[in-house]
Amino acid sequence: MKFVSKVIWISVCWAAVLLAGCANQPGSLGPSGMQSDMVTESDEPDQRRRARLRLELATGYFEQGQTKVALDEIKQSIATDPTYANAFNLRGLVYLRLNDIPLAEDSFRRALALNPRDADIAHNYAWLLCQQARYAESFKLFSQAVVNPTYTGKAKTLMAQGVCQVRAGQLADAEKSLMRSYELDAGNPVTAYNLAKLLYERGELTRAQFYIRRLNNSELANAETLWLGIKIERKLNNREAALQLADQLKKRFAQSPEVAAYEKGAFNE
Repeated sequence: MKFVSKVIWISVCWAAVLLAGCANQPGSLGPSGMQSDMVTESDEPDQRRRARLRLELATGYFEQGQTKVALDEIKQSIATDPTYANAFNLRGLVYLRLNDIPLAEDSFRRALALNPRDADIAHNYAWLLCQQARYAESFKLFSQAVVNPTYTGKAKTLMAQGVCQVRAGQLADAEKSLMRSYELDAGNPVTAYNLAKLLYERGELTRAQFYIRRLNNSELANAETLWLGIKIERKLNNREAALQLADQLKKRFAQSPEVAAYEKGAFNE
């Protein structure tokens, strides 16, 4: 796993961290927003079954990085059943990966129109809007996902909302969102890093130290988490702890930009 920006840590598949999921599985939320029973052959229409099988193939290709093949399968799924919200949701993720924002937005809008109470779709659409700095619209959809009583991805949505609130300059709200996310899933390294970074930038060094130390003491530490830890320990005048982190940084990530920054003494950048 790696950081792709100074704010957000995204895994190989976006859906695993900031996006809600490549496609809902049978037994997910139906149009009413209630948890439905598992779909079986006896009650699934043939049209939907064929569309679902195509979408399952598309999901596999998407997760393997075969984006264009996935898109071909999605097109066939939609052609088979044009009312299948999950297919439009995955199509949105594909177009996001291809950096085609208009088609990604069109896909999420159609998915949400077909299934207005689907929290996964709301989350994904909200993140796209955040990327476009359309914050008010984004926060409305994040909140819509979080308040859904059957939604199991609330920690992830709160984390994404917090990152978006940082971008919008709403730092107090961002801290609340990230703290709630951390309470729900303390093992998420994305949340821990972003929370520690926010607290560090707000001058709450002891609190920032708590979260970044837990992360750096785990197997999920990387160059950016170590670099943030170094800066926090230096601010707290913990020279020995800072040097220990620096040793790890140089040994494990010798070619990283963070090592270059450390060598230049760029601790305040």
